Amino acid sequence: MHKPNSVKVQSCLGAGAQNPEEYFAAYQHMLAHLPYQEIERAIQEMMDAYERGASIFTFGNGGSASLASHFACDLGKGTVVSDNGHKRFRVIALTDNIPLMTAWANDNCYDQIFAQQLQNFVASGDLAIAISGSGNSPNVLRGLELARHHGARTVGLTGFDGGKMKSLCDVCVILPSNNMQIIEDFHLSVTHAISSVIRGRVLEGLYVERMAATGMAD
Repeated sequence: MHKPNSVKVQSCLGAGAQNPEEYFAAYQHMLAHLPYQEIERAIQEMMDAYERGASIFTFGNGGSASLASHFACDLGKGTVVSDNGHKRFRVIALTDNIPLMTAWANDNCYDQIFAQQLQNFVASGDLAIAISGSGNSPNVLRGLELARHHGARTVGLTGFDGGKMKSLCDVCVILPSNNMQIIEDFHLSVTHAISSVIRGRVLEGLYVERMAATGMAD
């Protein structure tokens, strides 16, 4: 009977925690060393893209793929307030079109599943947001390279030492941990913080505009 060849599964999860207390103790170190300056720079990149009407593309693999979709939802819907329905974030997750991803993976190669999607849409001044815990995912790197080639801005969200991704990003938020699960936990928290701050700034901008319009009317 023919047996399929076994495939070695790679993992960068690291050693597991001995108990829940040990796992959550790692949060204290992360909270004390969050790269707030880079997070603020990432927020500014997204606000600038919003103001100039640029498109934003999010992408990643595995848990980062889920977060790419989640973050696109938060930016696309979560920042819509009662008075800014006319102006919204132009954001799409490249992880959401499963038929297209599998077509490129099958007919070309998996490394190209994001780059080839970007080839259809990305333009100079757009923003690519790449999520990779290791910073070394080949398809994420190819996507960043393609975006930069077309003149797009690039933001990265990663961990460990930033990997190869950090040299391809205009802004790279590197979470200081060697534990992939902790990194992914805080990737979600960082994107929630970003979308929350952006919503507040959108509201603040609308208030300023409304006050200026009122003053001009008077």
